[in-house]
Amino acid sequence: MTRVFSGVKPTGHLTVGNYLGAVRRWADVDQRQADALFCVVDLHALTVHHDPARVRRLSRQAATLLLAAGLDPELCTVFVQSHVDEHARLSYLLECVATDGEMRRMIQYKEKAAGERQRGGSVRLSLLTYPVLMAADILAYGTDEVPVGDDQTQHVELARDLAVRFNERYGHTFVVPRATRPQVAARIMNLQEPTSKMGKSDDSGPGIVYLLDEPDVVRKKIMRAVTDSGSDVVYDREARPGVANLLEILAACEGGDPEALSGAYSSYGALKKDTAEAVVELLRPVQERHKELCADAAHVEGVLRAGAERAREMAKPTVDAAYRAIGLLPA
Repeated sequence: MTRVFSGVKPTGHLTVGNYLGAVRRWADVDQRQADALFCVVDLHALTVHHDPARVRRLSRQAATLLLAAGLDPELCTVFVQSHVDEHARLSYLLECVATDGEMRRMIQYKEKAAGERQRGGSVRLSLLTYPVLMAADILAYGTDEVPVGDDQTQHVELARDLAVRFNERYGHTFVVPRATRPQVAARIMNLQEPTSKMGKSDDSGPGIVYLLDEPDVVRKKIMRAVTDSGSDVVYDREARPGVANLLEILAACEGGDPEALSGAYSSYGALKKDTAEAVVELLRPVQERHKELCADAAHVEGVLRAGAERAREMAKPTVDAAYRAIGLLPA
């Protein structure tokens, strides 16, 4: 059976973009058709300035929301990255295979490092090397497929390169993974800045619909969404990014086609109203289940414990083999 790995970083509250672009597919497709692992990648949240209590809180919230969104521990493995030591163990070995040039070419590092330098600061070394940790996340499990958006494709390519290089130098150890991309709603955009992704780490709250937003908050944010000049509802990603974003959100919620939906509307107001109601209804069962799970914290902790045990059992043989292959004495 195909093995799938994906993760979510607890650097902010999960958004409707996270749900429509990734989590819903994990629940509806990946966990049912593959041997799937889904991870709260909390170690990745340490690459920037952070509040330890907030990282713990967001990690717990993310895990609870993944379960509320339909991930079933009977069908898949749900766990927290830092609970499985093999991630960090393998990351160092892969750092010994990766090159400085590869790390400095990573787009996210270049963008964040440039921003910090403009402010007179510097970035943590872990921001430079975290793509190697991401590669370790993937390679430790013999992953075949990694469902990602366009912004993460470069990291999967790095994982592929490191797997091939390690295998060629030290003997076949790792499965070479491939990136897969969801066909619908892979990239939901910010409601206030429709040319930018709706990111959970973004500070522009009015442009982001969070999974735990109250219905009236969802409606207010979508009704205030930036549209475009003109008044006709046309699906055009380049010329009309605001309207196109609303149509894609509505299509993702209802399972329709954004271009076909555009013909049903003669005003932005009607489109916004229907999109708002569709999102409210989409989030209602997730929020209700989240509330139930929050009242049973012991259940969530048990799921994460069991998930970490299963993940460790899967990862340890591969990581131990990598230690032997690269020349380290067995303990």
